[in-house]
Amino acid sequence: MVGKYKVITLCGSTRFKEEFLKAQKELTLKGNIVISVGLFGHSGDDEVWTEGTKEMLDDMHKRKIDMADGIFVINVGGYIGSSTRSEIEYATAHGKEVQYLESI
Repeated sequence: MVGKYKVITLCGSTRFKEEFLKAQKELTLKGNIVISVGLFGHSGDDEVWTEGTKEMLDDMHKRKIDMADGIFVINVGGYIGSSTRSEIEYATAHGKEVQYLESI
């Protein structure tokens, strides 16, 4: 926590850009500090696919999880891809709370 605010990192497929923005807004209005992705590779940010960038962003996202009290998984339609699964496993292994947009 930072002061009285819980810190939450958003995780999920970047194809769900609108859902990321909606979750960010809702969680912020509930009094959380929200950390999100920097780019939406599956929603048009093609810079993600240049050499070495995806790997850097994946590592950076783990550092964002390190800074958070927990993660909020954007799992639209129950979809959880391999990168998101890795982030969930990482968060769990580091004692972070894991919440989901949709029940699993």
